[in-house]
Amino acid sequence: MIKPGFVAAEDRETVTAMLRAQLAGLPARSPFYADLFAGHGVDPSALVSLDDLRKLPFTDKQLLRDSQTDSPPLGRHAGVDMVDVIRVHASTGTTGKPSWVGVTRRDAEAWTEMVARAFTTMGARREDVVLHGSGLTLFVGGLPIRDALEHIGCTMVPIGTGASDKAVQALDSLGVTALHATPSYVRYLAEYVRRLGRDPKEFGITKIFVGGEPGGGEPAFQRRMEEEWGARVTEGLGNADMAPVLFAEPPGAGGMRFTGGRHVVVELIDPDTGEPIDPEPGATGELVYTSVDRECCPLVRFRTRDRVLVTGLAGDGAPLIRCVGRTDDMLIVLGVNVFPTAIRDLAQTLHPRTNGVVQVVLPGPGPRVEPPLRVDVELGEEPGDQERLRQEIQELIRARLTVRATVVLVPPGSLERTEMKSRLTRVSG
Repeated sequence: MIKPGFVAAEDRETVTAMLRAQLAGLPARSPFYADLFAGHGVDPSALVSLDDLRKLPFTDKQLLRDSQTDSPPLGRHAGVDMVDVIRVHASTGTTGKPSWVGVTRRDAEAWTEMVARAFTTMGARREDVVLHGSGLTLFVGGLPIRDALEHIGCTMVPIGTGASDKAVQALDSLGVTALHATPSYVRYLAEYVRRLGRDPKEFGITKIFVGGEPGGGEPAFQRRMEEEWGARVTEGLGNADMAPVLFAEPPGAGGMRFTGGRHVVVELIDPDTGEPIDPEPGATGELVYTSVDRECCPLVRFRTRDRVLVTGLAGDGAPLIRCVGRTDDMLIVLGVNVFPTAIRDLAQTLHPRTNGVVQVVLPGPGPRVEPPLRVDVELGEEPGDQERLRQEIQELIRARLTVRATVVLVPPGSLERTEMKSRLTRVSG
């Protein structure tokens, strides 16, 4: 059942009416959905309540790729012609060709509204000077974030990636109060600043907004970056195919709440069975999105592959979530599901003996891996007894994740660094 927590009670009737109108007209403007619904023997116009969504088929990434291969450039699922598209983005998956995402003017306005609401929830205010450390390219964490920050009224400094020297110049001279970047770049920039012999705290940043990859909400990461920068860290979560940011963390909440308003319906499902899961504290599942008023990419029950944990409830009953990883990245070790982000979180709890940078080394592409799982862990500035540290990490992984691991301690700076998304696994050889 789709709980009112993901759709505000006061919006439920309006969202249902908008979605019914969207679904009723969808087969006529999207050959992809006309065929998908017919192939599953369902009539989308028969939807009476949001709970009826579960009767409709899922859309997944491979279906969208196939759709664009069959009918380039935007695919048979696109609801408009290219002439109505004002901008094109691309999803950032690690496999297959990029999936193009078209945005009409109305779509862009809805994105700006949603993302502005998310950043306001995370603590952005008109008086903030925000250093934007994400590429202003095809990445949906670039231009749409700029639009939203400017909509709020923030002073936006578009540094992007690959320009850490200019980022430091901006931090020195522009009175920057907030940083927006992937968790990887927040860590990378702190290390870059320290290599210059400087302390990240000296710049006076008070807010850090992270997103674009799992891990920004890991308690150990948040503590470490808050100590490093002297700033509060809050996290956002979105999806290139649906909207750049749909969940956002209110400061101190311990999780992200849905901030997509009336534009998107969210479901939580069992990733193995596809059955709905109640978003109650302690529940885990995969997020599924349905667009309510999208013109170019009107996706229905799109499986994000984002695996989340419901950490609690906000004061108004809205579920609070953390993304624990992507089902695409999940490893299976003797039947046990292991997310590399969870291993990184454990290593980060041992700072300053480790610096929190890890990489799982695989004998093959996975997801099935025979134990022990090899994990390379970078040493921190105060490692102490290295053999004892190595054993302690192995014991932590065994106790918390119930898999055997062989930990290899490596010098700081040995593992790959990136200004975008960290690669937490690599295939040996």
